[in-house]
Amino acid sequence: MKTMPQLMEMADGSRIWENQFDSFYAKVYLPKCDLPTEVINYGFMAPYLLVFEEERQSAAQAKQFADISGLAEIAAGYGSSVVFVSPTAEGGWKDAPEDLFADIISETKISQYYKDGVAIMRDRFTGAWGDVHIRGALHRSCLYGFGASADFIVQNCLKTIEGDGLYGKGDITPVVCVLQNVSVTPQPHRRDIPVISIGNSEEINRALKDGLDTVWVKETPDYTQDFSSFIKYYRRMVGNLEKEADLEQLGLYAEAGFCEVATSLDNNGDDKDTTVHKIGYVTYGRKELREEKLPLVLCFHGGGDSAMCMVTLAEWHKVLAENAFLLVSIENHMNSTATEVMGLLSHLKEKYRIDETRIYSTGFSMGGCKSWDLFQEYPQVFAAVAPMDATFEVGMNVFAQPSPKVNQDTILPVFYVGGEDSPLPELPFQAEKCLDRMAYVLKVNRALAQCELKFGQKEAWEDPIMGLKGDAICTSFDPEKGSLLTMHLFESENGCCYSIFASASRQKHEMRRNNCSNAWKYMSQFRRLEDGQLTGGTMEEIKQLYGKEGM
Repeated sequence: MKTMPQLMEMADGSRIWENQFDSFYAKVYLPKCDLPTEVINYGFMAPYLLVFEEERQSAAQAKQFADISGLAEIAAGYGSSVVFVSPTAEGGWKDAPEDLFADIISETKISQYYKDGVAIMRDRFTGAWGDVHIRGALHRSCLYGFGASADFIVQNCLKTIEGDGLYGKGDITPVVCVLQNVSVTPQPHRRDIPVISIGNSEEINRALKDGLDTVWVKETPDYTQDFSSFIKYYRRMVGNLEKEADLEQLGLYAEAGFCEVATSLDNNGDDKDTTVHKIGYVTYGRKELREEKLPLVLCFHGGGDSAMCMVTLAEWHKVLAENAFLLVSIENHMNSTATEVMGLLSHLKEKYRIDETRIYSTGFSMGGCKSWDLFQEYPQVFAAVAPMDATFEVGMNVFAQPSPKVNQDTILPVFYVGGEDSPLPELPFQAEKCLDRMAYVLKVNRALAQCELKFGQKEAWEDPIMGLKGDAICTSFDPEKGSLLTMHLFESENGCCYSIFASASRQKHEMRRNNCSNAWKYMSQFRRLEDGQLTGGTMEEIKQLYGKEGM
């Protein structure tokens, strides 16, 4: 779509818009929602509820179905929508193209810019606005089929489907299918598609069970219950079906919040022309420790991602469940400067019981760069930082502008990790700016070993990935990924380990729990006292922390 669709406002505060695409009609129903969606992006966590209408309905009929069935209640819980789909083919589902689902996904996006069930695309670097799309999390697509539309799903969607995925061309196979009144015998071509079979014959159910790993058979639908006990736990990332951890079962809570901060002069984001703006965040903590005074970890997501997405995909919540700290994931941080993060930090100190000697920062990709901003601009505030999977040139910030101040002499412990197979520059052997960043950190943190290597001479480096070997090298095997995290520990002048540079094998540009877990192990050893002094983290303590020295 080139322009925003025309909204129909309903008497109860809900909204609907319609659009005709090449192969399908879409009605997008947005139930009334009380969530703070203007500052918290729930989109990556929201189910993409796609109702394949057996026969095309009016907007009023679609709304009624969503309200009565409970699908509207599910959508409202995430600030999202229910999308009704019917084919434009004259013969309806009988003549619908077999790649119709791929067509739907090609018209669907997830973005940090969104309004009224629409994802609005924008170039992060030029600021130019692009097309608008149906807003939906491709990795959480749930198809609801009835009669003829259920037959279409059985015949065309229980298989691997390629198309415009979350990270470019790739596997867009549906996550879950809910099938009611099927009349054709299923012959699934892929086993890892969970199905809820409602009111179907024994023959249909037997065929589904023979061809699929997960089939839940029911006589009557209960969409809200089916979602809460089955559907919501599934996602499909780059083709792989995954099940998410339940925060309740982990003993965790999550609460959204926001604060208003003064816009600093160096803000070059969307709020640069304002005097004040809001910063949203999501706080995660252990229920039994809610009244305790705890360390704080600020968490920054990747470009185009969201606060909830970062925590979920990196599985920081699982690290949190096993340790005692408070995790605050910052929303849309690329609109905020390091100075404005200090304003947020003041707000968090007032709201929560925080151990101010143990404040840490971490982030993935552009969020890693935000942690580098904090290293450069406010090192005295933090006890340690763990940027991951990205860096800019030394002295630059996330806006690709010169930082207003660049730390030259305040030691701040760093745990950095990058992917050895990443297509983006993350490690010294991949880009000169990564080598320069390591040299900068070692200098500021007064490491005994200083990096004076040249990127153009990397064939002669003593270590093919880092260039410079650490004073000790420790490893951590990740059985979930079959990956080895290789950590180079650098000793500083006072015998402490203030710098760890690590690489993860078999890792592309992605977030991993093993990296986060090891980062927390390291950061948690340090305190920044009121007078600015650091305590903790001797070289021997850090080596013992990671067990037997490797390599």
